[in-house]
Amino acid sequence: MSRFRYVFLALAIWGAIHPMYYFITWFNENGYDIWAMVDAWHVNAATSGLVWDLTVAAVTLTIWILAEVAVRRNWIALIAIPAAFCIGVSCGLPLYLFLRSAPVR
Repeated sequence: MSRFRYVFLALAIWGAIHPMYYFITWFNENGYDIWAMVDAWHVNAATSGLVWDLTVAAVTLTIWILAEVAVRRNWIALIAIPAAFCIGVSCGLPLYLFLRSAPVR
């Protein structure tokens, strides 16, 4: 077993909780309107660049997961895909690495 396996799990948890704090804070201040949040993500070129950077990273991660699951048959690793898109790449990537580093049976 990889000695870093639980570091990946800790990063996945941190990657879920820390960004979510800011999302919840924003929703509490601005109302629970997802389209207003999407508009806020594109308020200027810098934030739009970050959105597209993370979008490309999430799509790349998805393709990588699908390619490896097809070979490894580690079906549980597929949960990292909705984690990447619904929570963020900061959760999805380390979650996938945690699941990928599981001991082979």
